[in-house]
Amino acid sequence: MTNSKILIEYYCQDTLLEGFFVPAEAPKGTVLIAHAWGGRDAFVEAKATELASLGYNAFALDVYGKGVRGHNPDENEKLMQPLLENRPLLQNRLIAALETLKSQAQVDPQKIAAIGYCFGGLCCLDLARTGTELAGVVSLHGLFSPPGNTDANTIKAKVLVLHGYEDPLATPDQMLKLAEELTRLQADWQIHAYSNTLHAFSNPAANAPEAGALYNATADKRSWRATLNFLEEVFA
Repeated sequence: MTNSKILIEYYCQDTLLEGFFVPAEAPKGTVLIAHAWGGRDAFVEAKATELASLGYNAFALDVYGKGVRGHNPDENEKLMQPLLENRPLLQNRLIAALETLKSQAQVDPQKIAAIGYCFGGLCCLDLARTGTELAGVVSLHGLFSPPGNTDANTIKAKVLVLHGYEDPLATPDQMLKLAEELTRLQADWQIHAYSNTLHAFSNPAANAPEAGALYNATADKRSWRATLNFLEEVFA
């Protein structure tokens, strides 16, 4: 049976946002999906559709605003940077997406996890850092920089970080600092680092090795299997 696809508008303060929701038949749980720096795109919508086919409600969120997308690295950077510089605003937009998702009739609010890619990986880590009640979060080739406003919190979500060891945007030193931070915030965490792997390794369109971003089919397969195993664990 083909899963229906629904566009859902929601607000964070005065900003109109729009998510992409794909409900599953007899859902095992629900997955919030955070996009990379270009905005909610075909890549995360395809992931939502795939997850729905596997038995999970899936909601590709939006943190930039309805219809707001970047079309090249310069535009993407201009969209992302203000939220990197204002992490409380980013966190508020993530929580707005989560609350919207919880309000859907098909969703069990006690069985929600989040996954995110690149900038979206940072989004998922930030959602966990706020202390929000979630079953788990997965960061795929995410950014690790701490937000600076969550040091007193306790992370309640289980955390899985899937990481390219040669990623220049998240160095081995930053990976170790993330592990220390997650430990300090009392998280149940895992970090899987893939050898010979750069940033954006799960995206077949990534082909900019000079910028440190390159698709890696092996890491893509391993990370997706790890993600699905993690979802099975947190929704058990």
